[in-house]
Amino acid sequence: MIEEKIKEYISKVLQELGIADVAFTIEHPADLTHGDFATNVAMVVAKKAGKNPRALAEEIVSVLKKKNDENIFDITIAGPGFINFTLSQKYFIERLENALREGENFGCNKTLEGKKIAIEYIDPNPFKQFHIGHLMQAAIGESLARITEATGATTKRVCYQGDKGMHIASAVWGMLQLELPQETATLLDRAEFLGRAYALGATKAKEGVIVKAEILELNKKIYTESDEKINAIYKLGKNWSLEYFETIYKRLGVGHGGARAFDLYFLESVTGEIGKNIVDAHPEIFEKSNGAVVFHGEKYDQKLHTRVFINSEGLPTYEVKELGLAKLKFDTFPYDVSIVITANEVNDYFQVLLCAMHQIFPDLAAKTEHYSHGMLRLPTGKMSSRTGDVIVATALIDDTKERAAQKIADTELNDEEKEALTEAVAIGAIKYSILRQASSKDIIFDFEQSLSFEGDSGPYLQYTFARTQSLLAKAGDKKIDMQTMQGETGALHKYLLRFPKVVLRAQEERAPHYIATYLIEIAREFNSFYGNTMILDGASDEGYKLALVTLTKNVLERGLWLLGISTPSKM
Repeated sequence: MIEEKIKEYISKVLQELGIADVAFTIEHPADLTHGDFATNVAMVVAKKAGKNPRALAEEIVSVLKKKNDENIFDITIAGPGFINFTLSQKYFIERLENALREGENFGCNKTLEGKKIAIEYIDPNPFKQFHIGHLMQAAIGESLARITEATGATTKRVCYQGDKGMHIASAVWGMLQLELPQETATLLDRAEFLGRAYALGATKAKEGVIVKAEILELNKKIYTESDEKINAIYKLGKNWSLEYFETIYKRLGVGHGGARAFDLYFLESVTGEIGKNIVDAHPEIFEKSNGAVVFHGEKYDQKLHTRVFINSEGLPTYEVKELGLAKLKFDTFPYDVSIVITANEVNDYFQVLLCAMHQIFPDLAAKTEHYSHGMLRLPTGKMSSRTGDVIVATALIDDTKERAAQKIADTELNDEEKEALTEAVAIGAIKYSILRQASSKDIIFDFEQSLSFEGDSGPYLQYTFARTQSLLAKAGDKKIDMQTMQGETGALHKYLLRFPKVVLRAQEERAPHYIATYLIEIAREFNSFYGNTMILDGASDEGYKLALVTLTKNVLERGLWLLGISTPSKM
């Protein structure tokens, strides 16, 4: 990268001046009139060198210009001592040619080649509704999986589901009170029935001690598999749930499109026993307290607290199951990094868990990265659902889809094409709304803004991609020729070439929002270029203009894929 070369040049100049071990930055100026790269090095080292920053900048520039690098057109000084670099037209033409040769691989890199990365996300619990919090994890987790794959890692998508626990017992209790769906019921009908059953059990348990005691007893039977009737109804509900979840994963574009979305599936019914054995083997770390077994996190860090790992009934809690999961996950897929994505609300709990893991499996704890996300909300607060207090993911998708249908009603597409397009636009709108900002923040999902075909939205990116497809279709077999460029290198050309750097940063910081915001910038620059330029005009620079359209198409296609957003060819 030219950026690294410039940094190397500057470091050698500093060495000649007797200045070493200095951290300085090289960045793209916000305003392109200030050059293609800028550095603050003169201001950083001025005091150490005992010189005025601008005078030092002049001295550095004088030496740099003697390098006569053909890729650097000019080096200037701005303000108190910023050094600005303007790259040559030759450099930009060669980079454009290389980017087009790379095709769909442009933006990819091999920084994680040889690394094994497990990414755990979504983790919906059987018998419960797939809610909008799961949408957050689906968007973030799938994007991170694609980014790590695009940067060379062997990536495994991991789904961990709580198939035993009090939530299961509450749902089974509810199933016993309600009439089971008919054999002709759809999978959706069965999933909604399970949602009602869980809501009934959870509500009744809060209202009376008798029901709560019954559910506690059911929980024991489910764990021990000691009652054939309960075993049968539990198995029925579990199968319905897991089968239904796969339909949602497919709708959200999770995985590689195979029969099952995730590469690895783990269940609490398995990890619980493994974790319990781990706890039993470490009495020096876990202590008995009032019939339960606990971990005193505050002994290791005053910011932490005590958590129960085995309850007074002798049953494993979430914490124990997570310990078992860490071991089982590594035994199944010896990862270099295990990324776990959860909601912010479990941050404190997860810190205690990691502390406990450090005491038992320090290597695995060091390999574990926890990323949490905020809440997804609607401007009006909660949305009604059949369970009363949870926003069901499919309800939000379908509501968004209905609104998207209104926006494309007049397009010249047949019914099948409109159906596919409204689905793609709805999913794209939701995913982009989630991925456009740092994942730790809460998100207000505004239907109108998220479905806008102008501005900061997923549909705007999809629409821009479709526009490039349309232009290239009209161009037919017209030749792409980068050498026909006339005048100065424009903003679109320069911004397109930054894509690999953006992908690298998104990987290094585990932050898809860098790609999302970059793509919006590309879409804006392209649409400005499109609005102010006659592209298919037969002029001498037509080949160059088609080159820019082609690379814009490639970058939007790959970038949207990295975000898990589909690219309709017609809109």
